Amino acid sequence: MSDAFVEETADEIIAGAMIRVENLNKHVETVQGRLDILLSIQLAIQYGETVAIVGASGSGKSTLLSLMAGLDLPSEGSVALAGITITDLDEDGRANVRSRYVGFVFQSFQLLPALTAHENVMLPLELAAVRQPRKAAQRLLERVGLGARLTHYPNQLSGGEQQRVALARAFVTTPKILFADEPTGNLDSVTGSQIIELLFELNHEHQTTLVLVTHDEALASRCGRRIRLEAGCIVDASSTRT
Repeated sequence: MSDAFVEETADEIIAGAMIRVENLNKHVETVQGRLDILLSIQLAIQYGETVAIVGASGSGKSTLLSLMAGLDLPSEGSVALAGITITDLDEDGRANVRSRYVGFVFQSFQLLPALTAHENVMLPLELAAVRQPRKAAQRLLERVGLGARLTHYPNQLSGGEQQRVALARAFVTTPKILFADEPTGNLDSVTGSQIIELLFELNHEHQTTLVLVTHDEALASRCGRRIRLEAGCIVDASSTRT
């Protein structure tokens, strides 16, 4: 573990961080005893920062992302998004914070099969009672190159097209934070490279704080900082810039 990271204290974490994680632990009980998934995670991510979470399978990457997004609760510790401590909230409260501040992109796309591309992108706007969701969704789909695919269902789209729909859905609410879990994991290298370019173009345009989990070193290197996990611990949190 790097000495610089070990010496970081809670007092050094900027209170106004877009994402603030303090003394986060996650463990589960198994028949063999307690299994520690994350240990003493302390992390601050600033507004507009791009961060890649990397590490071997089983190191705790997706668990950390899930906890930061409020999709799961830690065993100990706290997570704050945009100054709101989501670990103090019930599920309805966390869902409200996510709807106001957070967008998601998943490896498996997570599109609703019974909805068209247009309807999938409209859905978060409708849930947020945004006026004229149809026009806003269409603009984002045109922006990602799918203006001619509005009425297509997910099973009528290629993997790359489905991920473009997922990107449009994630950005359509102009979230302050975007969480992405292996966004190129189910795509071939060429399509994955196209999605990476589109992801960072949209992220730059919307000035979103981006946190992603990836095994893809090319994708990780595009981020401003790389957080490396080993056996549930942060062992490096260095900038990717030279």
